[in-house]
Amino acid sequence: MAHEELTVETDQAVVTIRLTNPARLNALSTTMTAELIEVLTEAAGDPAVRAVVLTGEGRGFSVGADLSELEEPYRRGEPPPPSGFLKAGYNRLIPLLVEMPKPVIAAINGVAAGAGISVALACDYRIASDTATFTTAFVKIGLVPDAGSSYLLPRTVGTARALELAILSDRIDAPSAQAIGLVNRVVPGRALLEEATELARRLAELPTAAIGLIKRTFARAARSSLTEALDLEAEAQDEAAATHDHLEGVLAFLEKRQAKFTGR
Repeated sequence: MAHEELTVETDQAVVTIRLTNPARLNALSTTMTAELIEVLTEAAGDPAVRAVVLTGEGRGFSVGADLSELEEPYRRGEPPPPSGFLKAGYNRLIPLLVEMPKPVIAAINGVAAGAGISVALACDYRIASDTATFTTAFVKIGLVPDAGSSYLLPRTVGTARALELAILSDRIDAPSAQAIGLVNRVVPGRALLEEATELARRLAELPTAAIGLIKRTFARAARSSLTEALDLEAEAQDEAAATHDHLEGVLAFLEKRQAKFTGR
């Protein structure tokens, strides 16, 4: 299916989604956001998809909201309330990434700003080009972090660092982002997609049903007491133990051979 502001490529079990509005540094327009929601919903439900790579085209990963879509009311001095836009767009998009029942890798090729950082944070792994830069940006236009940043950023870098990034909104480079845990790895730009794809293929060969359960259990445990987390683990373990991959993994261990996981 053709898309206006995305390209989607499938290679075996890995789907690569590329944001393709480089002239606007892949700003998250209404169209791009809707297309992402559609593609990610399909990927979540497709058993043949076992890993997802999300990247951008050109100099930007994504600079967040496409403010040009709202230029007319701003010039009239009538800024629209953002809540409707957020609920229809980001508030549907971000949970799709966080709750995707298979691993998602952000290959951050350039600037990530505003909701672009939120999108990266919602992914499970973040690999950045050595030329990538990061800024929360919201405060620079008198707004608060949205698209899940208020939830995801403190859980990624800690509350004190998250407040510093949100309030001062300094631009940081890729090595600095790695040093504070904002990204997992920094690689030369020319190797970015190769590294991300290699990781995606490695993840796709693992028991991805278990990976989905790990993601879900970690998310729920973060909002639970220790006793509740122990119960969540027990419930998730029952689900994992009922999968074909668990049976295959145990038999492969007993038979001293390489396991062949299928994500079931």
